[in-house]
Amino acid sequence: MSGEKEYHIKLSSNDIEGAKYAILPGDPGRVGKIAKYLENPRKIGQNREYTAYLGSISGEKVLVISTGMGGPSTAICIEELKNIGIEYLIRVGTCGGMQQDVMPGDIIIPTGAIRQEGTSKEYVPIEFPAVADYDLVEALRYSSEKLQFNYHLGVVHCKDSFYGQHQPERMPVGYELKNKWEAWIKAGALASEMETATLFTVSSTLRMKAAAVLLVIWNQELDNAGVDFNTKYDTESEIKVAVNAIKKIINRK
Repeated sequence: MSGEKEYHIKLSSNDIEGAKYAILPGDPGRVGKIAKYLENPRKIGQNREYTAYLGSISGEKVLVISTGMGGPSTAICIEELKNIGIEYLIRVGTCGGMQQDVMPGDIIIPTGAIRQEGTSKEYVPIEFPAVADYDLVEALRYSSEKLQFNYHLGVVHCKDSFYGQHQPERMPVGYELKNKWEAWIKAGALASEMETATLFTVSSTLRMKAAAVLLVIWNQELDNAGVDFNTKYDTESEIKVAVNAIKKIINRK
C-alpha cells in the first residue's frame, strides 16, 4: 500500500483508485471483453501475462486483470493484488467436464478444488483444503439462477500438466495420472482446470475472499464414450455471472 508499483503486475494502490474487487481471467485476451461490462473501463497496465483494466460496478471500482496460465503466475498475481489493497477475487475461466451430465456450455461454480498441482504445496501442507469463500459462491449461484444458466456446484480438479491429463499414456508416470483421474471421477469431481486450487489456497493464507466461475468448453469423458456434443468457447455467460455476483455483493453492503 506504499504507492509503489508491484514488480510483476506493474500496478500500485494509486493505479486502482481504492478498488477492493478483482475479476481474474487467465487469458490476457479476455480482459478487454470483461471490461466492457464495467462502467467507464480503461486500460491501466500490461506486463508479461498481466493485462489490467479498471472500471466500476454500482459505483465501486473494480479491477480486471489476467493471471496467465497455471498456478505460479496466478499466485504471483494474487500476492501483488493483496499488496495494493484488493480484498475480493473472482476467477473467470474455462474447464473440461469430467462427469457425463456436465455439458459444454454449462457453468461450474467450484466449492473446492483438488490440489493436484505444485504451487499450493509451497504455501500449506496438502491436508489443508482449497475451498471457496461461501458468500461469493452464494452470489455466483444466485447470479446463475437469475440469468437462467445451467450450473453445477461442487469440487473441481486442478493440475499443472495439460498434456498429462490428455495424453497420460506417453508420460513416465502415466499409471499414476490415470489412476488418480479415475479416482477423482468416482469421487464426483465436476471438471478439470489449472488455477482454482492455487486461487483458493493462496487467498486463504492471505485472508482474501475468493471464488470462481468456470465455463465448460469440452468433456473428455463424453468424448471417450462416443457421445456427440458441441464444443463451447463463448465466455459471455460466465462473465455476466461474475459481474452480477459482484454487483450483488456491493449492493448488499
